[in-house]
Amino acid sequence: MRYSLTATLAAALLASTLAHAESGTALKNDNLRKEPYNDAKTSGKLVRGDKVDILSKQGAWLQIKTSKASGWVRLLSVKRVASTGNQAAGVLGVASGRAGTGQVVSTTGVRGLTEDELKQAQFSEPETKLLESYSVSAADGAQYAKAGGLKPIKLGYLPKPVATQGENP
Repeated sequence: MRYSLTATLAAALLASTLAHAESGTALKNDNLRKEPYNDAKTSGKLVRGDKVDILSKQGAWLQIKTSKASGWVRLLSVKRVASTGNQAAGVLGVASGRAGTGQVVSTTGVRGLTEDELKQAQFSEPETKLLESYSVSAADGAQYAKAGGLKPIKLGYLPKPVATQGENP
């Protein structure tokens, strides 16, 4: 009985520590979603500079709470800040790639996915076809850019590298 109570209290303390381990700041205006999907209904607005509490993470989405609303937002919309003086937050900072300076570090893969999630990834033909369905033609892209007031810029090729002594051209 004593062990069970101690284990339960330890688990509750750890859960509490992890639940409040991270906060952040909104990097840009965005919609909060009821679910972690682009096409999910909105549950509120995120305004650049808003302070947020990070409740959970799912793939490339964060479930957050602001002073006015809560919901899901893309990872790249929030600058995550680990709480000071909290060992669990330090571990979370390392896991998120933001340990040390608090700046984004160079990574490969998709930001927001854990090593285990990447190892367990499997090919999905339906998801690949769905992704390909979002592509547009060059003409459609040009029309969209024109409607947005963007103008094309022609960039020349970089000059051919000049071989230096001891190198093969």
